[in-house]
Amino acid sequence: MRGLAKSVKNFLVSEDGPTAVEYAVMLALIVIVCLTAIQAVGTNANSKFEEIRDALT
Repeated sequence: MRGLAKSVKNFLVSEDGPTAVEYAVMLALIVIVCLTAIQAVGTNANSKFEEIRDALT
């Protein structure tokens, strides 16, 4: 447990910490954009499939 605490302390003190945080924020934004795009494509595809289903019946 002390090793983990020491590792976290070293991570926070080192200059690599802010860089890692920047990458994490950038990754989070990319994931949000991708999920939004996937949701939009899914909604459009669902409406097209419903349109085709209604045309066939």
